[in-house]
Amino acid sequence: MTGEAHYLAGLDLAGRRVVVVGGGTVAQRRLPRLVSCGARVEVVSPSVTPSVQTLADSGAVVWHRRAYRSGDLEGAWYVLCCTSAPAVNASVSAEAERLRVFCVRADAGSLGTAVTPATGDHDGLLVGVLAGGEHRRSAAVRDSLLAALRAGPVPDAVTKPVGVALVGGGPGDPDLITVRGRRLLSQADVVVADRLAPGALLEELPPSVEVVDAAKIPYGRAASQDAINELLVSHARAGRFVVRLKGGDPFVFGRGYEEVRACAAAGVPVTVVPGVTSAFAVPAAADVPVTHRGVAHEVVVVSGHVPPGDPSSLVDWSALATLRGTLVLMMAVERIGSFASALVAGGRPGATPVAVVQEGTTRGQRVVRSTLDKVADDVVAEGIRPPAVIVVGAVAGLSRPAS
Repeated sequence: MTGEAHYLAGLDLAGRRVVVVGGGTVAQRRLPRLVSCGARVEVVSPSVTPSVQTLADSGAVVWHRRAYRSGDLEGAWYVLCCTSAPAVNASVSAEAERLRVFCVRADAGSLGTAVTPATGDHDGLLVGVLAGGEHRRSAAVRDSLLAALRAGPVPDAVTKPVGVALVGGGPGDPDLITVRGRRLLSQADVVVADRLAPGALLEELPPSVEVVDAAKIPYGRAASQDAINELLVSHARAGRFVVRLKGGDPFVFGRGYEEVRACAAAGVPVTVVPGVTSAFAVPAAADVPVTHRGVAHEVVVVSGHVPPGDPSSLVDWSALATLRGTLVLMMAVERIGSFASALVAGGRPGATPVAVVQEGTTRGQRVVRSTLDKVADDVVAEGIRPPAVIVVGAVAGLSRPAS
């Protein structure tokens, strides 16, 4: 059977019985999409992979723990033969033929009555490619189409977004923005960017896009936030699609929810696109795991924009000092001495390892390894400047074994 002989159609399998014979890695790849489209999936196999077992344990699929037998396809709308035994697959497809049920043979596509296309999702579109059984070719074409759609050069007839999108740009490296975030950025009329948003992403924008540097909005911090809120609302009300580009994740010390509330109060549609938070990504880029088996069972992320004892502080430093796990301090470079002293005074050992990572994930990344009782001096001696993430705890003392 050639690719030209296939008729490409979308099946509505929601609530309909689908039988998957075999529980190995092939079935494991096919099951998630069947489950996500609402099919009543039943797996027939003496054994399954751990991932398929998880789906069965959660109730997402029904697993019949036995070999396939005649009659298993009664009432099925769609069948997939995913065993490694050609004879079993042949028996399944023969029964499907008798019952007039479309059947996919994973081992020999031309011997079935249906073929699974290489598929992928993009903004509500389901892209499917058939290549007459040439799976590598169909997958390669699928990947190219999705890449083009996500990059923007291929018009996809999707209605242009409206309102405001709060997009987390990630920790600094422009490649670490999410696919959805990059796509929305490419559709923006106006971009309001934070100081810590990846600047290279702004260079990719066409000249027609208005870029507003939020760091240059005048007045004090609170007034500046009010001005940003008003800017988002006014541009959106004028019919422009606005992307508020932030560093890291919008809801991790990014004041993103203040902007969500402001847009909602003004009746402006707002979408939140989570980002890779620098609290975890920056340490990872410096080879510092914020958790490690047998070393740290908790992670606490703390804002360092006010010192211990400040009336506006919401942090209980004495309680933090009693924890044995990992502390990740954000915006804490300028006050690291105060924070370190508070932790030591509260009982955290002075010899506790500390890692300071400046400009993580970028070319300017620098790492200083120290201890709690020495980190303030080391930060000054090494000339560390914001932005930097500080990790306190035993994980900061781990090192990768020499290869």
